[in-house]
Amino acid sequence: MIDVSCIIINYNTSQLTKEAIQSVMDFTQDDVNYEIVVLDNASKYEDYINLKDFVDQAPDFVNIHRSRINTGFGGGNMLGVQKAQPCKYYAFINNDILFVQDNTLLDLFNFMESNDSIGICSPQMLDENKNFRGTIDHFATPARQLLKRGFLEKINPSKYPDRKKFYNEPIKANYVQGSFMFTRASSFEKVGGFDTNLFLYYEESDLSMRFLKTLGQSSYLYPQQSYIHYKGGSTAKSILIKIEQKISLLYLIHKHHGLLAHRLLLVFYVLKYFFSSLVKSKNWKLWLVLLKGAPLSLSLKQQQVVLPK
Repeated sequence: MIDVSCIIINYNTSQLTKEAIQSVMDFTQDDVNYEIVVLDNASKYEDYINLKDFVDQAPDFVNIHRSRINTGFGGGNMLGVQKAQPCKYYAFINNDILFVQDNTLLDLFNFMESNDSIGICSPQMLDENKNFRGTIDHFATPARQLLKRGFLEKINPSKYPDRKKFYNEPIKANYVQGSFMFTRASSFEKVGGFDTNLFLYYEESDLSMRFLKTLGQSSYLYPQQSYIHYKGGSTAKSILIKIEQKISLLYLIHKHHGLLAHRLLLVFYVLKYFFSSLVKSKNWKLWLVLLKGAPLSLSLKQQQVVLPK
């Protein structure tokens, strides 16, 4: 059994993926036994070949597998898990990140080994200029969506720690950003891994909530290590992405908080985006999806096609 299996998804951004892989290798010493599993999520053939050529020249512990259909964030990571060697920990790493400190994997490994109640942890996220970026967040709940994060942090700071504060010591949070999640393999497997109904967004909130509910294990920020995240580098923003965010959010609310909470939030968004559409015409498309209940059947997941062999 190896110590860590690093899983990285590529989707038409092979240059970013190559840089991410190289940074993992550059800042990881021999003290940790690890592998890098690259899962190409049905990229264009030229992008896949560009990445495959790079991996073929890399050490043997780096390997690549190609899916013939874009399975999204959770689905892609689950395919990566199936290709991984038996390991103690999984490191789910976005392809638009860079390691910037030595021993990142080893330090996270040792931190997790120190406390069985930790299920998931993450280094401190930085932007491309190495400035602070918020890494912790609060569970997606009706309260968070309606009252907003800042208000919750003011009225109950013990339950909702400040997301915009730089911490010098590890801190427990509801969840850490999905751009870098270091998690116990045994716990991940017990809860069933990522919910592949979620094509994009809120996968980390859902996973962390199931870790807490099922196993009593929490998520932690480990600020002694950090990494750069080119936020948005792997996913271009568009109205379709905005729609996908709302579909995922409402699915998550229904799953963890029930029908009444789902209906309350849905009505709120229907009203909100009706009026915003009067100013921003592109929001009409989102409003129509919300009017239909924002079902999973309208997710981008249902629009993917299988690539030929």
